[in-house]
Amino acid sequence: MLLAIDAGNTNIVFALVDGQEIRARWRIATEGRRTADEYAVWLVQLMAIGGFTREEIDSVVICTVVPRTLHNLEVLSAKYFGVKALIAGTPPLDWGIDIDVISPETVGADRLVNALAAHHLHSGHKIAIDFGTATTFDWVDEKGAYRGGIIAPGINLSLDALVGKAARLPRIAIEIPKTDSVIGRSTEESMHSGIYWGYIAMIEGLTERMKQEIGQPVTVIATGGLASLFAVHTSVFDVIEPDLTIRGMALLYEQKAPTKFTAHSGGFAADFSPL
Repeated sequence: MLLAIDAGNTNIVFALVDGQEIRARWRIATEGRRTADEYAVWLVQLMAIGGFTREEIDSVVICTVVPRTLHNLEVLSAKYFGVKALIAGTPPLDWGIDIDVISPETVGADRLVNALAAHHLHSGHKIAIDFGTATTFDWVDEKGAYRGGIIAPGINLSLDALVGKAARLPRIAIEIPKTDSVIGRSTEESMHSGIYWGYIAMIEGLTERMKQEIGQPVTVIATGGLASLFAVHTSVFDVIEPDLTIRGMALLYEQKAPTKFTAHSGGFAADFSPL
């Protein structure tokens, strides 16, 4: 079974993938100083609660946009699961798709694994919208090539900036407004409207502009925890794929699986050569 570790700016998701099936997933806040031992205590206990054992894990793939997390996640893989992890985006790894942008090496690994999964799951041109700390809009063409996209502030970042810079505005939850009216009758309603309907307008406006530039029929794929929140009041999404990133990581592992090694009880095995 494959352990897929998706380390984002806000949370790290650990998922167990068995063939095409995602058997379990757990989430922990991203903290660059967290050690491999701390990850292991937390993760192994959750695996046990779910009926899984360490011995069932025979491969690990890591995708991170937070460099400080990488070393300890690699140590976790080697020390507690006895395998060398495949690291998405680490040279000389070949993604297996064309990356048709000015500086391919600067594209986030999360955006490229999303591109892999989007092309695997859907034909034609695709726009993958990922709602995370940042909201990304990525174009994948009919041949599976990554053609670029848009990076916008995530809704939580926008709310934090608004509350942090406006002394008298209260902290509000991100939720669907109680009415369909965009005109708030109180400060809280006005904030809800600006955050929620403002974000809907951004999603629809940017997606439409991308479609016009692509000039071909496009499938719009949404992923990330907030996708379903916005889907209530927009028809811009053709499909919601909540596990798009994890599926892309599993596909990458299938294509580029590294040589496994056995970890000894005292630490790393000797064979820890680069991919």
